[in-house]
Amino acid sequence: MRIDAPSGRFHSLLVLGHGAGGDVDAPDLTAVTDAVVAAGVAVARVTQPYRVAGRRAPAPANHLDEAWLDVVRALRPLVPELPLLVGGRSSGARVACRTAAELDAAAVVALAFPTHPPGKPDRTRVDELPTDRPTLVLNGDRDAFGVPPIVGEMTLHVLPGADHTLKKAAGTAAGLVLAWFRTHGWAASEGSSREA
Repeated sequence: MRIDAPSGRFHSLLVLGHGAGGDVDAPDLTAVTDAVVAAGVAVARVTQPYRVAGRRAPAPANHLDEAWLDVVRALRPLVPELPLLVGGRSSGARVACRTAAELDAAAVVALAFPTHPPGKPDRTRVDELPTDRPTLVLNGDRDAFGVPPIVGEMTLHVLPGADHTLKKAAGTAAGLVLAWFRTHGWAASEGSSREA
């Protein structure tokens, strides 16, 4: 796990998970972390146990969820008064979506949510998206895993020219996440002091 803390006042805690074959240094996760930490958000990027063990193939969904729940529950007492935001990219986004209610997260950030396996739109995963809390979904318009329909309290941004990696749109994604956090009061407003 990697924790990035703001230098001033904390406004919220964001816990992020990585994609199935990736790690917490993915360009979009790094860009989002840098943007929100500068605005007073503490960020914990969580590496799943299968990646710590050096495996590329993810564990079954229930194992991913269990490991995630354990880590987030261990982090929560460190800043119990702050809003808890959960998210991730691809597989990590799915884990955050599936566990948001159990963690009583204030919101979910889903980067490159894999709506269905490539070429199999009939195998939808839309039912994993929360409908009972604010959810920000950022997908590329060239994502082979599809773009989900808007459900519940979702805000959806489809990024032109971006594929599933969101590599070319990492800066744009970070800006959208930060703006959304500011709209909800989970980050310092633009131009304000984080010390305030």
